[in-house]
Amino acid sequence: MSGGPWIAVNGAVQPGHRVASGQGGDPRYPGGTLRLQFPKFAAMGLDLTDVLAATLNISIQPLRWIMHAPQFVFKAVSWTTHHPPEDFSFSRCEVVFEERRTSGWIYYPHPETKIDHFQDASMMEVLAPRIPNIRYGAGLLLWINANEVVVEP
Repeated sequence: MSGGPWIAVNGAVQPGHRVASGQGGDPRYPGGTLRLQFPKFAAMGLDLTDVLAATLNISIQPLRWIMHAPQFVFKAVSWTTHHPPEDFSFSRCEVVFEERRTSGWIYYPHPETKIDHFQDASMMEVLAPRIPNIRYGAGLLLWINANEVVVEP
């Protein structure tokens, strides 16, 4: 990992809204929101072809986090006709589960530009390749760049 300093935060996998993956059944986003967003992000310089089109929802309770100075910030991304454009930020991270490290991205749809599906301030949405054996309730270690993401009590 480069570009640190890196800090480790304990987390646990939690169920999400299932809208990003398309498994929640929202007819506005067939195949999920991420399948619609990924081409937009790629056109702006962030290629996410190596990650699943689903978020890994990681609770870091009782801690909270704030996106401070992310590697990528995309403003006014028009990815659907169902609501106004949204802002998104991304920061590199690593997930350590069962002693295996997997590189990914903290995915942050800015709440001030979203219309629904909000997350608690202790929940991080992570985009990563498939991680074998991961499941709801599983504990893991999340390495984050402290220059980009602030973690506080």
